[in-house]
Amino acid sequence: MADQAQPEASAGSPVLYQQDEGVATITLNQPRSLNSFTVAQHEALIEALDRAAADDTVRVVILTGAGRGFSAGQDLSEVTTRPDDGLPGLRETLELRYNPLIRRIVDFPTPVICAVNGVAAGAGANLALACDLVFAARSAKFIEPFCNLGLVPDAGGSWLLPRLVGRARALGMSLLGGPVSAEQAEEWGLIWRCVDDEELSAEVMAVARRLAQGPTAGLVATRRAIDAAATNDLPTQLDLERDLQEQCGRTHDYSEGVEAFNAKRPPRFIGR
Repeated sequence: MADQAQPEASAGSPVLYQQDEGVATITLNQPRSLNSFTVAQHEALIEALDRAAADDTVRVVILTGAGRGFSAGQDLSEVTTRPDDGLPGLRETLELRYNPLIRRIVDFPTPVICAVNGVAAGAGANLALACDLVFAARSAKFIEPFCNLGLVPDAGGSWLLPRLVGRARALGMSLLGGPVSAEQAEEWGLIWRCVDDEELSAEVMAVARRLAQGPTAGLVATRRAIDAAATNDLPTQLDLERDLQEQCGRTHDYSEGVEAFNAKRPPRFIGR
C-alpha cells in the first residue's frame, strides 16, 4: 500500500500519512523491524488518526504497513523484563499505549480498513483485527505469539479472537502460537478477504473509495450496532437499533438516499 502515492511525511517518519479523494492512508513505517511498535510509532499513529478524525474531508481510513510486514507487534527492546525493580511494567505499556489505540480504532468516526501486507503478529495482529474490514495479501500470516513469552493476548486480542473465530480456534491460536495463513483467516472469518499480493493495494483502494462515497455516518452507526450485539440481549439490541435508526433518519444522507431512490438517480452522500 505504501507505494500507492507519495505520503506527506519524510521517509524516516515512523508513520506516513497520505490523503486522496476522501481516503486517508496511514502507513506504519519502520520496515527494518517489521513495523514493531515503539513509543515513537505509537505517538505518530495516534497523531495521524487524530488528524484524520479532525478532517471533515476524510471519509475512510486505510491502515497498512511499509515493507514486507504489517506489524510484528511490540518492539521488545523497549519493554523492561524486571518490573520488580521498580521499573515500569507491561501494565503501563498497555494502559498508556495499546488500550487507547484500540479504543480509538473501534470508535473511529469513519470506517477503517486494514490492508495487511505481510506478517501481523501479537499486538500488530490484534490492531488489524480491530479494524472494520481487513484485507490480507495471500502471503500474509496472523500470529498470536504471546504464549511464547508467558503472556496473554493483549491489544484487544482476548476479546476479538473468540468473537471472530470461536473459542476453540481462539485458544488454538493463543495457546500454540502458530501462524494462520491469510487464506485460512478468510475461511475462518478472522478477516474479510484474502487477495493476491499484487492486487492488495488496488482492491483496498477501490473499496475505500466506494465507502468514501457512501453514507459514512450510517456505516459507523452500523458498526456500533454490530459491535454492541456481542454483549446485548435481544430487547436491548432492539432498543439500540431503534435509537440509531432515529439518529440516522435525521441525517442529510437518509433524505438524499430516499430522494435519489425516488428519482432513480445515484445518491450523492456527504457523510452527515
